[in-house]
Amino acid sequence: MPLIATLTLNPAMDLSVSTPRVISTEKLRCSLPRHDPGGGGINVARVVKTLGGRAIAIYPAGGPFGDLLQRSLDELGLVHRPVSITGDTRESFTVDELGSGLQYRFVLPGPTLSVQELQRCLDSLAALQPAPAYVVLSGSFPPGVDLGFYDELLALTRGIGARLVVDLSGEPLRHAARQGGAYLMKPSLDELSSLVGYPISSEAEQEAALRRLIAQGCAEVVVLSLGAQGALYACGDELQRLPSADVPVVSAVGAGDSMLGAMVLALAEARSLQDAVCRGIAAGAATVMRPGTELCHREDVQRLLQSVADAPIRSG
Repeated sequence: MPLIATLTLNPAMDLSVSTPRVISTEKLRCSLPRHDPGGGGINVARVVKTLGGRAIAIYPAGGPFGDLLQRSLDELGLVHRPVSITGDTRESFTVDELGSGLQYRFVLPGPTLSVQELQRCLDSLAALQPAPAYVVLSGSFPPGVDLGFYDELLALTRGIGARLVVDLSGEPLRHAARQGGAYLMKPSLDELSSLVGYPISSEAEQEAALRRLIAQGCAEVVVLSLGAQGALYACGDELQRLPSADVPVVSAVGAGDSMLGAMVLALAEARSLQDAVCRGIAAGAATVMRPGTELCHREDVQRLLQSVADAPIRSG
């Protein structure tokens, strides 16, 4: 089984609780907290492991939440390589309001990483033996990270013969698109609008934007994540739209990461791109069924995959 390595520059310990109502100035009596290791790449690695693949998570860690993050990953049995930093790993906080069904997500910025700490993250990736088949860069950049870090990572993945998968936002995503060279990019609709520089609303505009990114060489494959509407993907002249499974939505936390983890695993297993996107949609749908910061369960993914695979596919 090929190895999938993930790099999470801004990991977090995710804390989730529920309360009947969120009201300003009042004391809110909450449920017992649930703690999960989080951050884009860590979530991707967790899903790869859940679905039977080989994953290793590389991430910076420091302070009490960094220690808790490492212990949590040990308990999950996920292979991981923490890189020690002087700053404190952040915590993220999610509150489910039971009365309304609304979810409130509070995301902290995270620590500032030194040039030496960032280099140690790259060194940890370069030292992996055997070299990974895929490297996934997913999640936010901590404050102050120079965009040149992406260029160094791209050069490293090329040097070890790995395919780079990118799931970023904001300026890091735009920089990655300008540089090109990634194998796969997975923007959301808002992120796609940011990449092309104008709001996208219609399906025709979505399709035109993906064709434009492919033509510009932003990535070999672009997968547009559309949540309950499924996904649209482009590769070369191929453009396909796949629907999602109809599931009850409990929490959206980690759905995109779950989608990416299932897709990369399927590609590492030499499955077709269409099959990989179907599996990604099923994993994302399986995650939104779970409360708080919990990710998908393997049996749910397998059950939902059949309905996604059997749904009609539309070519763009």
